[in-house]
Amino acid sequence: MCPWAWGSEPVFRRLRAGLAGRARWRRVYCLLFDHDDDPPPDPAAETAWYARYVEEISAHTGAPRPARLSRVAASSWPASLVAKAAERQGAEVADRVLRRLRESVFVLGEPADTTPLALAAVRGVPGLDHARLAADAASAGVLDAVRADHAEARRPVPEVLSVSEGPAGGSPHPGAAKETPDGGHRYALPTLLFRTPDAFRVVPGWRPYAEYVSACAELSPGSLTDPVRLAPAEALARYRSLTEPERRVLTDGPWPPATAVRGDTGGGPVWLHPREAAVHPAHGGRPATEA
Repeated sequence: MCPWAWGSEPVFRRLRAGLAGRARWRRVYCLLFDHDDDPPPDPAAETAWYARYVEEISAHTGAPRPARLSRVAASSWPASLVAKAAERQGAEVADRVLRRLRESVFVLGEPADTTPLALAAVRGVPGLDHARLAADAASAGVLDAVRADHAEARRPVPEVLSVSEGPAGGSPHPGAAKETPDGGHRYALPTLLFRTPDAFRVVPGWRPYAEYVSACAELSPGSLTDPVRLAPAEALARYRSLTEPERRVLTDGPWPPATAVRGDTGGGPVWLHPREAAVHPAHGGRPATEA
């Protein structure tokens, strides 16, 4: 549910493709909206402020933002439990479930902040056993796994405690660790931690692709290769949902594909594969040939 993490997806999708078969990608859910957060005294004013905040971030990242945000998410726990449960059904299903959960906020403007909403947001994901997902999301094992993520995110490596804030650091979101209500710290979102058996490098905040390339090269030269850009129709079939920044870094050729379905947001279109559009909560776009 973090707008900076959402805006980093073009770089992260490129990075995952470039590391495919050479690295293991592990997601840790930080729980941005936590149980102990104080409720806003004026929910409408809080929502208006947060919508402006998301709009400002979207101006930096180019990522879509909702035309209208219904509310600030009450909790990150339900979506995190559903996303973690989806990992039991394989990486491809988990990726698509997580994408739908993110889109609930940044495309639909309706955060999946309850269990029923989170489960509804991912209905129709290809290959997903929805009944199993619901059972796993309610299980003690998945709850323990998300609790472990929550704790891990609040044990940041020392390197992120001294990151310089502000544009002078080279990024509008350089990724310094955030203070927590108990006086501790958590990782800023997003943060990537690259590890080998002998060393690690941390890349916090919103960063250009070159910084991730540098971290990989320092730890394991040759592990990262720039992925071949896919033909537009092939990319849309693979990812099923692409934003404008994503399609620019992942595809090569005339855009959009003839069968793409366009969904407009407050910050640019989201392009859906026609089979995705048929089951996606944001469906209501139109074929690109009619745009």
